Amino acid sequence: MKIDLNILATETRNENSTNIDNISTLEMAKIMNNEDKKIASAIEVELPNIALAVEEISKSFMNNGRLIYIGAGTSGRLGILDASECPPTYGTCPEMVVGIIAGGDYAIKNAVEGAEDNRELGIEDLKAIKFSEKDILVGIAASGRTPYVLSALEYANSIGSITVSVSCNPCSEIAKISKIAINPIVGPEIITGSTRLKSGTAQKLILNMLSTLSMIKIGKTFGNLMVDVQATNNKLVQRQKQIVMEATGVSEEEAAYALEQCDDNCKTAIFMILSGFSPQESMAILSLHKGFIREALKSTKK
Repeated sequence: MKIDLNILATETRNENSTNIDNISTLEMAKIMNNEDKKIASAIEVELPNIALAVEEISKSFMNNGRLIYIGAGTSGRLGILDASECPPTYGTCPEMVVGIIAGGDYAIKNAVEGAEDNRELGIEDLKAIKFSEKDILVGIAASGRTPYVLSALEYANSIGSITVSVSCNPCSEIAKISKIAINPIVGPEIITGSTRLKSGTAQKLILNMLSTLSMIKIGKTFGNLMVDVQATNNKLVQRQKQIVMEATGVSEEEAAYALEQCDDNCKTAIFMILSGFSPQESMAILSLHKGFIREALKSTKK
């Protein structure tokens, strides 16, 4: 099937960069920077839809559902990147946020011929992870017309799941079939059709918001502190201590001792210090309040 790329905003030619190969390096950088300035404004228009998606994702998490990103090429890689950063940052299990790319793991570093055009593959990949109505599917496609993503969204709709689309073209095909459509219109790229640029940056910013705000809403932060961070290296060991110090006002030595008592669980250490309960009691109270430190503290005040 022939595709008319001229009707896609992401594929049209940018009049501001038609002479980009014939100017100074500094002028090139200025053009690119000026185009990038448009991204945040385009996303701002979509904030209500982003908020709707966050509400649904956080509800799914609280119901033991998962957030599944699916895309091809750059879009798929961005989903995998966002998913892979959730476990170390928020202490989530790897299955809670999952990125799927057309063509599988090989496609993370390599182009896989025809993978994005394979409609059956989108459905097969969801079935392979036992995708269910409790899960949220976020379909990512700058063009908004990738067959692999379209079929996955259609399948998710058919089993009653909430579907979200992230595309950069007005009235895109995935926007029409998803229950929540996020469509930042960033305009033509400085290199025609290279959607890893403005479109990719917009998608990355949106995925940052979807995962981060959803984690906040399920108690993975205390204020702006990431209290479920996992200490998997020396930098993160120090970060845990700093977080406990910031949240409680104790010294570094006291923070280190509290973490040691709480098996390096940052959230438990904070609650223990602020409440005066033992590590075991703190863990039980936090569990009762689903890990929300503020709610747990309120319950212990007389």
